[in-house]
Amino acid sequence: MKDISSTLTTLHNGVEMPQFGLGVYKVEEGQQVEDTVKNAINIGYRQIDTAAFYENEEGVGRAIKESGVPREELFITTKVWNTDQGYEQTLDAFDKSLKKLGLEYIDLYLIHWPVKEKYLETWRALEKLYRDGKVRAIGVSNFQIHHLKDIMENAAEKPAVNQVELHPLLSQEELRAFCDEHNIKVEAWSPIARGRVLENPAIKEIAEGHGKSSAQVILRWHLQNSIIVIPKSVKEERLRENANIFDFELTEEEMSQMNTLNKDQRFGPDPDRFDF
Repeated sequence: MKDISSTLTTLHNGVEMPQFGLGVYKVEEGQQVEDTVKNAINIGYRQIDTAAFYENEEGVGRAIKESGVPREELFITTKVWNTDQGYEQTLDAFDKSLKKLGLEYIDLYLIHWPVKEKYLETWRALEKLYRDGKVRAIGVSNFQIHHLKDIMENAAEKPAVNQVELHPLLSQEELRAFCDEHNIKVEAWSPIARGRVLENPAIKEIAEGHGKSSAQVILRWHLQNSIIVIPKSVKEERLRENANIFDFELTEEEMSQMNTLNKDQRFGPDPDRFDF
């Protein structure tokens, strides 16, 4: 299997981020998250995405420590939760996350959701953490175009990354075009729509043509659309399967075919209607 850690994308501040990684949402604290992260790192994953809300930062931290891989070779993301937003609260929340992870710095720190009347103050705290060298890059999650414009009009730094629900049924083309124009990288959570697109006939046909699974084809579609992708699994064989997407390429026709599957269909909350 090709070295998956070599596929990097460069953020607007020059920091290199693996384009493929592991998400650990709903992976249980303790043995499950430790084993999952250690297995992923052994397979070659170098990007791990957690959050305060996931309540598994401690297990992620232990797995990192026990992996034996030098810290500088790993790219760790965590996020500030909605109830911790605001300037001072965010700085406190960051310190707690850092302590739980047992790290000296975070590679990417994100605002988890755009909490109205709070996210600008929260962003100010992220800028301070960035200036102080505690994080290598700062970004947002679940932000729409109007939220991004608000930050860019009122802040010194613009987000390096916007992590959003994104998959063939919700391809977010307008948001991706805006982010591309402003050099903000887009990262997909729920990249295979929680399994809901695996049986799509068009995707299955493309997968058969390449001798791959539907999930592998979807993850490959993300990569070829320059999207950072963090599929989740706790099973070692699935972790391997998800990562085995660097030895084939979708044709332009296949990409176009998959691009037409969009239905603007969300399976997670709508950021503009989220109950904070």
